[in-house]
Amino acid sequence: MKRVVCYDVVDDRRRNRIFKLLKDYGRRVQYSVFEVECDEKSWIQLEFRLSALLSEEDSLCVYTLCQSCTHRTFYRGNFTRWLMEDQNPIL
Repeated sequence: MKRVVCYDVVDDRRRNRIFKLLKDYGRRVQYSVFEVECDEKSWIQLEFRLSALLSEEDSLCVYTLCQSCTHRTFYRGNFTRWLMEDQNPIL
């Protein structure tokens, strides 16, 4: 299942920890936005770890995409270059 994870974290140290955690699970599409594709067990683990890092002043939003929505995803701009580089690691 693919999820889009967006976050707004006040503290730089917590923000860096969340970034590093999400980087291990998905692909960064904007500064504070990641696409994460994983099974339900991995998602529960990630959700637990994210919750432990967040404070009350932070925010986290997760959008779960169905298979049909995933196929209708549209990318434009610099991100298309990143996608091509991910598909061809020689670049």
